[in-house]
Amino acid sequence: MIERAKTLTADNLTVLRGGRPVVEQLSATLEPGTITAICGPNGAGKSSLLLALAGLIEPVAGQVTLEAHAVHAMPPRERARRIGYLPQEGEVAWDVAVESLVRLGRLPHRDEGREAVEAALTGLDLQDLRHRPVSQLSGGEKARALLARVLAGEPEWILADEPLAALDLAHQQRLLAQLRSAADAGAGVALVLHDLSLAMNHADQVLVLREGQLAASGVPEQALSLQMLANVWGVKAFWLGEPGARALVVQSA
Repeated sequence: MIERAKTLTADNLTVLRGGRPVVEQLSATLEPGTITAICGPNGAGKSSLLLALAGLIEPVAGQVTLEAHAVHAMPPRERARRIGYLPQEGEVAWDVAVESLVRLGRLPHRDEGREAVEAALTGLDLQDLRHRPVSQLSGGEKARALLARVLAGEPEWILADEPLAALDLAHQQRLLAQLRSAADAGAGVALVLHDLSLAMNHADQVLVLREGQLAASGVPEQALSLQMLANVWGVKAFWLGEPGARALVVQSA
């Protein structure tokens, strides 16, 4: 069972990678029970921010806290139990069966968590693939298996970097439904997304980054306004459709 998450807070955060600042003096509050989309152009610092939120990069200034504790200083097992992180390019060290891979999500808890594993397999439509070696999966199937491993751990926070990029439309919607269910159950969810229509239609909050700094934070209609799209992405665009089913149309130059 997912425990009710605590607020995840970045306070005046600065992160260096390769000796240069990739996140600068960024402050943001991510609330449990919600889905936060992290958006921005290439090189804006989205993945670096997610790594810092997961406690996998130590900031050079500021900090990320979960329940008043600095995330990067938490014991690794406690951090892994409370925060599930999915990188953009997930790697699997051993060619294990899908079910065995998903069961690895229970390691921080030191139990089998059979119901959680089964729920993750079912939720991501992996039942028929449970005995297939990971090496024999398509890119989309592998992406679903890696996310199922995260969900099987029932973390308080789910942090995922472009989790929808390799998925077809039906599995995108299935995954988004799973993430919404996790948020409704009390977890916090933060996703790096390039598809702004997905952010507009499925996020409760959007953080827009530009050159490592926070350009906007708020509900999707505000953070992804036409003016913000012009200022940050440098495009002229407009939104079509009703709330919850909006499509972004970018005008040709």
